[in-house]
Amino acid sequence: MVRAVAEAAKTGPSSEENWKQIVPGPVLLMGPPGVGKGTQAKGIMAVWGIPQISTGDLLRDHRDRGTRLGVQAKQLMDEGKLVPDDLVNQMVAERLQQPDTARGYILDGYPRTLAQAEWLDQRLRDQHSDDQRFAGAAKPPGLPLIAVSIQVSYTQLLRRITGRRSCPSCQRIYNVYLQPPKFDTVCDVEGTPLVQRADDVEAVFHERMRTYTALTAPVVEHYRASSRFVEVDGEQPAGEVMAGIMAAVARLRSKT
Repeated sequence: MVRAVAEAAKTGPSSEENWKQIVPGPVLLMGPPGVGKGTQAKGIMAVWGIPQISTGDLLRDHRDRGTRLGVQAKQLMDEGKLVPDDLVNQMVAERLQQPDTARGYILDGYPRTLAQAEWLDQRLRDQHSDDQRFAGAAKPPGLPLIAVSIQVSYTQLLRRITGRRSCPSCQRIYNVYLQPPKFDTVCDVEGTPLVQRADDVEAVFHERMRTYTALTAPVVEHYRASSRFVEVDGEQPAGEVMAGIMAAVARLRSKT
């Protein structure tokens, strides 16, 4: 997969080893539910050795550790309320101070709203200014964000999500439209009847897409106006999507 990434890049490293030496900086993966952000983030993490940061993971971590932010978030969630932007932003700010983010990180599912995007932009500008002030510091000034929008058609997203089935025994994932089992209703390995998650149904999908359009689509347009935005065809095989993302990051990063 790394070789495919290197070959896909128009400019950038000519070998896998050089590719790994790129400092990716902050990378934002955007796209609606089912577009494959999590899958792509894990592949990029493996090559570049940078962490994936998602608000879902942060909320669970703070809740499980019983932090001040976690307690506040849990109370709101228990009451059926949304966790406000300010609380999420504080969790993200704390996470971005950890040493493993020095070379970069992948944002997955954040920023989810325009207000979160504007907060993040300001934080990165402030970080860049602070780093420049300390010119003798060991690390270079913070790099600007690169935003990648993964494009998949509505029909394809619907098939990806409503066609998803899993084996309760071995956790193997199938898709009745795209990667079906040999027999319609059972796992190829275990012979166990496959199950569908309660939220993998069409009505829930349409509601999630409405929420995405209302809240997150404006974030895509916000970053589209910048010079560090790129769209990648998400209907290709996963390895080719990853190659496209990493080639785009390398190309845009060479200009920063």
